[in-house]
Amino acid sequence: MFLGVLIALTPLGTDAWVPALPALAESLGAPVSAAQLTVTLWFVGVAFGQLGWGPLSDRFGRRPALLGGLALACIATSAGVLAVSAEQVAVARFVQGLGMSCGPVVARSVVRDLYSHEEAARMLSSMTLVFSIVPIAAPLAGGLLLGVGGWRAVLALFAAVSLLLLIGTAAALRETAPAARASIHPGSLARGFAAVISDRRFLAPFAVMICGQLGIFAFVANSAFVLVKGMGVTPAAYSVLFALVMLGQIAGAWLNRRSVMRLGMARMLRTGAALVLAGGVGGAALAWSGVSHWAAVIVPFAIFLCGTSFITPNATAAALTPFPHAAGTASSVLGATMFAVGATVSAVLGALYDGSARPLMACAALGGIGAFVLEMRILRGKA
Repeated sequence: MFLGVLIALTPLGTDAWVPALPALAESLGAPVSAAQLTVTLWFVGVAFGQLGWGPLSDRFGRRPALLGGLALACIATSAGVLAVSAEQVAVARFVQGLGMSCGPVVARSVVRDLYSHEEAARMLSSMTLVFSIVPIAAPLAGGLLLGVGGWRAVLALFAAVSLLLLIGTAAALRETAPAARASIHPGSLARGFAAVISDRRFLAPFAVMICGQLGIFAFVANSAFVLVKGMGVTPAAYSVLFALVMLGQIAGAWLNRRSVMRLGMARMLRTGAALVLAGGVGGAALAWSGVSHWAAVIVPFAIFLCGTSFITPNATAAALTPFPHAAGTASSVLGATMFAVGATVSAVLGALYDGSARPLMACAALGGIGAFVLEMRILRGKA
């Protein structure tokens, strides 16, 4: 359960914050683009942070890396509470992302230290079930705190969670990193990263996973503006709708956990690719045909996220399995690239926002098509 909470740190930092974006813009007199920057720089911070925490955890151990990252997140978020401009909030969010990114990197590395293949996929699915509670609870908590103390109260929540996890790590987490530790000399780091990104066993499942993440990042970054500003949904109702989408993720994780040992990772990936294709293309067809109703966004994305819960645990297990002695480095490449994509998606959709769901759903459709084609052409061809 503790590992599931660590993986959930990054969605917590996004999902609880998203309902606060319109209020932040109004409170500080900032445009939509400035409020969106607090999401974009968060993604950038998470991306850069993940590049560092993996090699550091390979060298110094999982536990010290986690302690350092959580301490940094706590300090940065506390400073953000005192910000007086959207730009200052964005900077605090960037540093917060640097720190909180240690959670998923270390959690995935611990799983690879202990498991591989279908066993790792099953464990990652179990963690996803815990992880999925956060995207449901976080928007609700964010909406509640927003009504009580404004956007500053949401930042205070992040600081409190980081502090509690810091205490828990210090008290209970045992070291799992291999006894033989990797070097952090720049040349060694470069060779380690090169070995990962040039290995087809990593790239093939990772490419499918990235396409699935396109839709997730699009929904997280842009759905508040589409539903609240574009369709007139209240912030409280948006939190509930966001939670409904996450039920698709929970259903997928539960089914994958129960089935992967019997059916294998390849079949689970195939199922996930078909689901993200259906959700993405179906939602885009509704948006571009002029349907402007919250259900035309929520239902397709529930299907899409169900599919990603088949893709992500199995693709992660497949990508990390070849690297038993460099799990942290491989986890860093995986996480950093995903959040670099997230930062790009956030910035692009912020610029393309037109009050409709068309840009949002087009991004989901591209992700669904990409995942389906890559799974069929690369992964299935490899098998």
